[in-house]
Order: sequence, then C-alpha cells, then structure tokens
Amino acid sequence: MTGRVPESRKVVVDRSEGFGERLLGQLLDRAHAMPPQLIAPLVAEEVRRIGGRDVSILLQDYDQVMLVPLPGRGLKGGDPLPIDGTWAGEAFVSETRVEHPVADGIRMFLPLLDGSDEVGVMALTLSRVDDDDRRLLRRLAGLVADMLVTKNSYTDQFFRARRREPMSVSAEIQWSLLPPLSMAIPQVAVAGIMEPAYDVAGDSLDYALNDEILHMAVIDAMGHGLNAAVLATVAIGAYRHARRANVGLAELYEFMDTAINEQFGPDQFVTAQMARLDIGSGSLEWVNAGHPAPLLIRDNRVIEALEGAGTLPVGFGGAAPQINTRQLVRHDRVLFYTDGLVEEHESGGEQFGEKRLINTIEHVGPMTRTVQQMVRSLSHTLMRQRKGTTTDDASIFLVEWCGGTADHLAEVNI
Repeated sequence: MTGRVPESRKVVVDRSEGFGERLLGQLLDRAHAMPPQLIAPLVAEEVRRIGGRDVSILLQDYDQVMLVPLPGRGLKGGDPLPIDGTWAGEAFVSETRVEHPVADGIRMFLPLLDGSDEVGVMALTLSRVDDDDRRLLRRLAGLVADMLVTKNSYTDQFFRARRREPMSVSAEIQWSLLPPLSMAIPQVAVAGIMEPAYDVAGDSLDYALNDEILHMAVIDAMGHGLNAAVLATVAIGAYRHARRANVGLAELYEFMDTAINEQFGPDQFVTAQMARLDIGSGSLEWVNAGHPAPLLIRDNRVIEALEGAGTLPVGFGGAAPQINTRQLVRHDRVLFYTDGLVEEHESGGEQFGEKRLINTIEHVGPMTRTVQQMVRSLSHTLMRQRKGTTTDDASIFLVEWCGGTADHLAEVNI
C-alpha cells in the first residue's frame, strides 16, 4: 500500500517568476513567432532592460578568420574583428566570457554556443557587473545562439553577414551539406575546416552521434567546380542513407560505390574514409577507399599513420573492404585530411608533403587546447606556409576521444 507523504515532509518549491526567468521567458515566448530580421531589435531590447548598451552580435566568417557584425536595428555595427588578437576573438576561441574595462563601464564579450558549436560572440557594455549579471548574460547568450541557429533556416541574412567574398555555386552546394563544424561532449569532440572556403567543390565531411557510436566520413570527389560538388553531394547523400539504415562499414562502402557508379559511370570516383568510434570504449573502426591515411596524435605527437587495408575509391567497384580497427587511449586524437593539404606546391617546387604536415601538427598542438582551436590554428598555419596558395580543396577533420560518461548531465539538481 502506498501511503501519502506527510505535509511536514513535502518539499516546497518556489515557482513564482523572478526577474531573470521573466526576461529570458519573454524572449523565448516572443521568439517562436519572431521573423528573423527582428531578432536583433529583440535582443537589444532585452539587454537594455538589464542596463546594457552598444549591443553587437558577431558571427564567424566562412574562413574562420574574422568575426563579422550582424546588421540590424538596435545593434552596433562596425568593421569585422580578427579572431586572433581581439577581446571578442578571445571569448570566441576560449568559449568563455571576457570582460574588458572601458571608459564608461565594462565591455562584455560572451560566446554564442549552440550546444558546443561556436556561432559567434555577443558584445555589450554595462556600467558595472556582478555575479547575477554574469549568470543572466551567460544564459541569455545561450538563448540568442539557439535563436540564431533556428532562424538561420528561414533567412539568408545570416549567411550574407558571414560572407566576406563572393561564393561559387560549388561552394554553396558544399556548405549546404555540412553538419556543424564542431561538436564537443564529455566523451568525444570533433572539429573540421575546409579550404578554399568560398570556392570549395569536391571535399566534404559528415558525422552523426547515434547513442554510443560516432559515425564519421571524409570524402574528396574527383575534379573541380560544379561537377565535383555534384559528385560529393551524391556520395554524402548515399553515405547518410546507408548510415541511417544501420548497415556495417563494408555494406556502407558498397552502397556508396553503387550509387556513384550508377549515376556517373566508371570514369568518375570519390576517395573516402568512413569510420566509427565507440565513444564508451574508444574502439575505432574505419574503411579506407583510396584516401590518405589518418594520423594518430597522442600527447601532441603524431605517433603513426593509420594505414591499414584499403580498397578502391568509391565508384570503381572495389572488393568488399577489410575493416581496420584500433583501440584508442583517452585523449588520443585522429586527424583525417584530404590530399590537397599535402600535394600543394609552389611553381617548380616540391610538394608540401606529409612530413611537413606532421611537423606543423606537432608545432601547433601544444599551443592549443580544444580540437576546434587546433583545427583552426593548423589550417591557418598551413595556409601561411603554402603562402596562401590553394589550387585544390584541402580539408581537415579532427576527432578526440575522451571516454567517460555524460550521464551526470541528465541529473536534475534543485
């Protein structure tokens, strides 16, 4: 028999609406029906209610070099700010709040994080700041990031703000295919970047976390321009279709191979790496279809290339691939990349090469903390070493296995 809980033992919870809940709640309530162009005035109004002013929303550009002001009524404009060497950039890279004293108060820079994906930075000025302000603004920034990502699907406004150069049709197609370029949870983190951002064609990447399995793919479609983008689109579409049918890696390769062959014939192909990581155990499986071997990084040192058995590129009808396996150690990183990263060379000079890539990884690694920081720094360092030359697509996809569990995040503490 179930007895009633005595009145004296019941926990009384105060459900009245406080100022912070009211401010965030009204923002959320109105955001549901808010057209995209009114997000800026709404955010500016909410910030004014807590005494803030000079509000800016800064979005990361496609090159991952600058933070670009989002235009809109109520927002402070201005020139794009470099990610490196600015207060806003520090907040963006570190994913933490930055406070900078100014003549009329404190300039606050808050990272806009959609989950763990870096959207940009919200900046505002307060006359003074206390811990209540910091807590409320952190939650406000999280809500603003979610609003931007949600409304992004309904407008071109945010895409246009992020572009600092004209974009090719092939790049337009590729960017529309991509998942968020960063994700971090307690057990695993991933980050990617593609060059040239405004003219990429055949390179693409994809991932999905299904329960305890992280699925990953990096592809490089032959050729350049629009045809390469179409090849990549079919390859990624076939990959996702097979992945969502929960087939094995060998069957996944065969499905992609058939799709490319039937659509384009035997003269066109896609090189690819398809992998699965058990985020609980750290067991990595992968199939190599004519792609450069991924690099295993431990303690900021490249300890080996994960060569393994391979098969023909997707579309050539290769034999059923052998599944390669490797047990990772906690905080191991695996770097997948496309050949444009190492095959670039100056006119009359030698190729950039894997050895120089490894040297650069080991130079950059100790100076970065997260996979997002490492990917961005590695890509930009390699670009400088190549003297800005990118005649072929060059992509990087980095995964770090951390292990452990995220169960504590589902616990409610009142």
